[in-house]
This record gives sequence, C-alpha cells and structure tokens, in this order.
Amino acid sequence: MADKQNFAGARFMTVAEVAEMMRVSKMTVYRLIHAGDLPAVQFGRSYRVPENAVEAYLQAAGVDPHRGTGSYGS
Repeated sequence: MADKQNFAGARFMTVAEVAEMMRVSKMTVYRLIHAGDLPAVQFGRSYRVPENAVEAYLQAAGVDPHRGTGSYGS
C-alpha cells in the first residue's frame, strides 16, 4: 500500500473495476495491494487504486492496458 505518495489529480478505481480491467478476481487485486505490488489508498474498509498505477503495473507485466493483450507473441 502506498503511504506517502502524492495522488493529487489522480483518477481512482475501485477494487472491482481493477479486477474487471485486469480480468482477475477481486481477491487477486487485494493480494496485490497487500503485497505492495499495487499502490492503493484506504478509505475506511475499502481501497481505491490510482488508474495510472494499474496502467504502470500492466505495462511492467508486458501488457498493453488499453488493448488487454501481452506484448509477447505479436
């Protein structure tokens, strides 16, 4: 989880939105957040993930976040 990052101007996504975008379960997104692999901000009992953090995570994994396909095999 990101503690001291500046999220001013960031667009936030819910865990469900991130899971849908990444085509994984919500539990997988929670695991990524708790492992520190995906920064998030906690509001009460729910989390919000900056949209640019999701895109950066997918790009690091070799996936085009806008196409939803990997860079391999092309």
